[in-house]
Amino acid sequence: MIRQIIKIEEEKCNGCGACASACHEGAIAMIDGKAKLIRDDYCDGLGNCLPVCPTGAITFEEREAAEYDEEAVEQYQKNKKQMQEQSSGACHTGGCPGSAARALKQENAEKIEEEIQESHTYAAKKSELMQWPVQIKLVPVNAPYFDNANLLIAADCTAYAYANFHQDFIKNHITLVGCPKLDEGDYSEKLTAIIKNNHIKSVKVVRMEVPCCGGMEHAVIQALKNSNKMIPWQVVTISCDGKILDN
Repeated sequence: MIRQIIKIEEEKCNGCGACASACHEGAIAMIDGKAKLIRDDYCDGLGNCLPVCPTGAITFEEREAAEYDEEAVEQYQKNKKQMQEQSSGACHTGGCPGSAARALKQENAEKIEEEIQESHTYAAKKSELMQWPVQIKLVPVNAPYFDNANLLIAADCTAYAYANFHQDFIKNHITLVGCPKLDEGDYSEKLTAIIKNNHIKSVKVVRMEVPCCGGMEHAVIQALKNSNKMIPWQVVTISCDGKILDN
């Protein structure tokens, strides 16, 4: 049948995975770092994935496509839930390059440690955390510590990958953390409310190099746009072996 269905332009896709998270029917999957429409009959043609795409890679088209199969989608969701419950705690790649297992070799570890000790005069292992809670899903929209704050919004894994995270990022910042791949829903609404309702001086985003972490960056950018405030912001990308790739 001829019907409306989504179209994904691979060359525009940055691999953030936001569309796959927004597609509750499971029609989109991340394959080799790119979003793919994997089942025509899973796509309802409503386009929930369109507004979350930061690059405009997704549009509508009318073409020959299998009819939307609600029963197949329900069965898929049921099977997916069962697999998650049965495999709780296990590592799944799911075609996402950000989940690919890898061993990390830290070269010149002793030399790096010496350089860190020489370049920092503060006490080792000192916590710089200024507030609690830190999870985006749990933090209140209004809190006294948000007033005149420098906001750090970080992906969970960054603090594990980057050795000096407290001193180089958390220090003098109000810290919010989350994982766009694991948490349900989008962060942009909550972050918009925080930025709108408080006097935020600056926003720093710290994300991992993996594609799925693009969802964190996208949520912050969307929140800044929605807030209608001109706030200095910065994105820092951390490699899986703990190096700063760009800022």
